[in-house]
Amino acid sequence: MSALNGYAVVDGEHRAAGVGYDGLVDGRGGRPRRKRIEMKTIEKLCQLKREQYADFSIQHFWEKATEEHQIDISYTWTRLTLQAAGLADKSPGRGRYRRKRERRALRGMLVHLDASMHEWIAGLPMWDLMVALDDADGRILYARLVPQEGTLSSLAALKSVIAQHGRFGELYTDRGSHFCHTPTAGGPSTTAHDGAVSRALKLLGIGQILARSPQARGRSERAFGTIQGRLPQELRRAGIRDYPQANDYLAKVFVPDFNRRFTVEPASPASAFVPLVGVDLDLVLSVPHPRRVDNDSTVAFDGGRLQLPPTPDRPHYVRCEVTVHEFPEGTLGISYLGRELARYNRDGQLLRGPAPRCRRALRGNTAVALRAPSVSPRKPKNRTKKRRQRQNSAA
Repeated sequence: MSALNGYAVVDGEHRAAGVGYDGLVDGRGGRPRRKRIEMKTIEKLCQLKREQYADFSIQHFWEKATEEHQIDISYTWTRLTLQAAGLADKSPGRGRYRRKRERRALRGMLVHLDASMHEWIAGLPMWDLMVALDDADGRILYARLVPQEGTLSSLAALKSVIAQHGRFGELYTDRGSHFCHTPTAGGPSTTAHDGAVSRALKLLGIGQILARSPQARGRSERAFGTIQGRLPQELRRAGIRDYPQANDYLAKVFVPDFNRRFTVEPASPASAFVPLVGVDLDLVLSVPHPRRVDNDSTVAFDGGRLQLPPTPDRPHYVRCEVTVHEFPEGTLGISYLGRELARYNRDGQLLRGPAPRCRRALRGNTAVALRAPSVSPRKPKNRTKKRRQRQNSAA
């Protein structure tokens, strides 16, 4: 049998293809049929969704059903089954299409830093979730729940990313007051101000990009949409009822699982992260406050006094211009000429003093401190006795 100009040739006769008896023959004959889903599988699927995963999205529920409950079913059949049973709504139309901005080619070229306030734990006050996201592959580099987004929480995020991965190229943020300054409401914003975050970025050589609209931060907005649809449910199933436990769960369980599922391959396998050497991140990523040391070797700050301890380098720092630092972890510090002199808690109690300076040299594989050679003291000369002897001899 062969086809020629829309006709089928059978035993030398031309017949119109799809006409007569041939049009009634199922052309799929001999192909394997799709297996039917067993009724007990459908019943188990609906029971799990109704009793344990009522607030899970279809994608999230399908992952749990296949990975934790070993139900062998595709995502499409899961969606159709739940929608037919009235356990899931059909997704609304996407609306107007917006072209997505191309991702950066290398990891470390651009990092998104943003926060989202949400009811992460039912019954507790809403906190902000700080997230640092790599633009190239969508990987979460930092995530932590804080009472409110601000300068110190942003500095803590930057410190964690730089300490673990290295210095990156640019930071992409919204126009919050801790990121920039807006002289006129609704007007343009600027980073040429004395803000702690902008100052630290300039010192580290990291560029800063301000988003002009929520749509401009679409990549981080979509990531937060996914997190809001997963994290509260995961915390509830894990039995977590406070934010310290939630932060521990974030670091150990949620972020690794999120990166495993949603990270994409960047255009280039290389990395733009650069190791940072010879920079005191504690001092750079802090809120500085210039002060002067008083005559009693104390520094006034926030209605209290910070007592400077004695140092081996110099007897005191009276009348010296020093800097009081607010660190992201909640402690205070005093530095002089780029060197930290002391660390305190918020009540002004000394936590640690300055580390002694010691020049070191290497002898083989051992570090040996260089000290001045010990010299025995000389006895003072008796010049008066010698003068009398010379006078007597001259007489």
